[in-house]
Amino acid sequence: MTSVDLRVEHDLLGDYDVPDAAYYGVHTARALENFPITGTPISRYPELIVALACVKLAAARANHRLGLLGAEQSDAIVAACAEIKSGKLHDQFVVDVIQGGAGTSTNMNANEVIANRALELLGHRRGDYRHLHPLEHVNLGQSTNDVYPTALKVALQFAVHRLQLAMAELVSAFADKAAEFGGHLKMGRTQLQDAVPMTLGQEFGSYAVMVGEDGDRLGEAVRLISEINLGGTAIGTGLTGHPGYAEAVCEELCAITELPLVTASNLVEATQDVGSFVQLSGVLKRTAVKLSKICNDLRLLSSGPRAGLGEINLPPVQAGSSIMPGKVNPVIPEVVNQVAFEVIGNDIAVSMAAEGGQLQLNAFEPIIAHSLFESLAHLTAACDTLRTRCVVGITANVARMRATVDHSIGLVTALNPYIGY
Repeated sequence: MTSVDLRVEHDLLGDYDVPDAAYYGVHTARALENFPITGTPISRYPELIVALACVKLAAARANHRLGLLGAEQSDAIVAACAEIKSGKLHDQFVVDVIQGGAGTSTNMNANEVIANRALELLGHRRGDYRHLHPLEHVNLGQSTNDVYPTALKVALQFAVHRLQLAMAELVSAFADKAAEFGGHLKMGRTQLQDAVPMTLGQEFGSYAVMVGEDGDRLGEAVRLISEINLGGTAIGTGLTGHPGYAEAVCEELCAITELPLVTASNLVEATQDVGSFVQLSGVLKRTAVKLSKICNDLRLLSSGPRAGLGEINLPPVQAGSSIMPGKVNPVIPEVVNQVAFEVIGNDIAVSMAAEGGQLQLNAFEPIIAHSLFESLAHLTAACDTLRTRCVVGITANVARMRATVDHSIGLVTALNPYIGY
């Protein structure tokens, strides 16, 4: 790279060369150098980038309403944020998702990209911050400590909505199978031993209820992450902020996102407490555990095909062995099992990060964000895959199920009320 390709920016540590074509600036460039951790940039989570743009857009509008930001600067910031919200410039959000500093690098990445795009819209060169500054204007009235958690909560609501849709479709698929299999008698089992008869429809109906219940629990978790601390600035006291800013910016953000957000009643508490993230992670773990249990059942019920239970057939999707001809494995339930294991591990990471907070701030929200976004994305994909590649194609081995009922003594349990135990 030649000197023509660089521009010099300055921060409290001194001068730093930044790629001239980049919309990010010195703070982001230093973060790239400091945090080569996962190789996963924050742009992997487009919901987070959109949410950051929404927060900065809301802040610009609120600051203009309060007379703190001029019309020209406000309009330029709003226009830049609108572009990012529509999907542009996401490749400029380059800092690693796991970072020190409680999300400061993420916030500064957003401030710099927005500022430099706004400068272009005003007819100035990128990096010419005399006209519009990442901190003085884009970050006006804000702190990473209220911007980052607020953006995270907005982004998580977007991601949760997609998971809820995927779960609802999976519930419908199980319900359809319950109706299809309603007349097929089979043996129920407890502790893998013969118990009493039931229908295959009842078995699949229970799966529909199990998944549906957790869709409701997700709705409860979303209500908790609708409470934001925007306007609290560094530790929740609102120091450096305008008295009317918190109310104004929340109104603007609600209008932009169309989400029912509310300002926390105690901003000091809301700035340090990450309990709503722990709650959401716990619901995701609960969902993962249930999905894994269902997939364990599907694998067991389809075992065989000749020397196992063999009560249902999973749709064959690929050859199962490089040495055993004709073998087909339950690969879709197996992949969902593995997603569940990951989500359970992510929940442990979220719990430890929440416990690790100290005094007025939790510095570990980046790993909370990473864990939650991964869990949400993978659970959504797992629900879609389980539905389309497995559940809708399941068939029943009616003769096999009938034979096990005929050979079981479980039927005598129904006579207990008449002849005694």
